[in-house]
Amino acid sequence: MDRALLENFDFMIFARAILLLLLLPLSARADISSRGRHTKHNALPSHSAAASKLSARAVDVIPTAPRAPSLYDRSTAQVPDSGFLGMFGPKADGVRYDSRMIHAAQIAEQRARQHSIRSCWRYVKEALLAANVVDTYPGTTYAKQAGDELIRKHGFRRLSINDPFKAPIGSVIVYGGPGAGHVEISTRAGFVSDFESSTPSHRPLLGVFVKPT
Repeated sequence: MDRALLENFDFMIFARAILLLLLLPLSARADISSRGRHTKHNALPSHSAAASKLSARAVDVIPTAPRAPSLYDRSTAQVPDSGFLGMFGPKADGVRYDSRMIHAAQIAEQRARQHSIRSCWRYVKEALLAANVVDTYPGTTYAKQAGDELIRKHGFRRLSINDPFKAPIGSVIVYGGPGAGHVEISTRAGFVSDFESSTPSHRPLLGVFVKPT
């Protein structure tokens, strides 16, 4: 064979080999990409099916209890009058107390003055007697003595309350301090003795007292 023809033949083989090497990566990448898209496309339905099974299983495991309809009708709801409060049994600190103490608070409110005349204990005594919370007129002179006498002679009980704002309506609140001290009755609006106030006395609290039923 002619030497020039042989060299030309070898060159053609070499060129074809180079061309195959150049084309092979492109074909491989296309195949890999095609396989990846095929795999991802097939995986999605499987994942969706698994999620659906889990969701259905959760619904089966967690039962839904039927909700009972509420009997509360806001349009007809009313605040009970003081005359009916005794039927519900006033409570304070776990102790049922005499509903007539609420009546005593109402009497004290009706008789209260705009300003104090330094007769707090006398006005509270009269309100308790008028409401039949006590059978006899209390005899102690000073307001700070009110709690002791109410317990000793009239069957009252001291509650474990240290905040006058938490005292139940009708309860007797006794304060100490210098002088005669102070005594008042808790009301819906605040506190009352010989005068009415929206805030309790600033004197040191001695106790909150009620008469159990």
